[in-house]
Amino acid sequence: MITREEILDLAVLAKLFVSEEELDALTEEMSNIISFADTINNAGTEAEFDGINRLSNVFREDVPAPSYPQEEILRNAGGGEDGFFLVRRRG
Repeated sequence: MITREEILDLAVLAKLFVSEEELDALTEEMSNIISFADTINNAGTEAEFDGINRLSNVFREDVPAPSYPQEEILRNAGGGEDGFFLVRRRG
């Protein structure tokens, strides 16, 4: 369980103002969140989910394919410069 003092310490670190009226509710909400996270952490992991629907990943070979000619790629870039896209420096 988290304490009021820990909530105030967290508020200082986060540069938040927590009024006295909000402190009790915030402490209870944070305790509930931490409790839920503990429940998830303690959950068993015995279930196997691999192949649950008899599906498997299908990977294809990475086969190189021919590219477009350099001139065609640079055609709309005004021809480029020395075979590369020309990028003008700003400033």
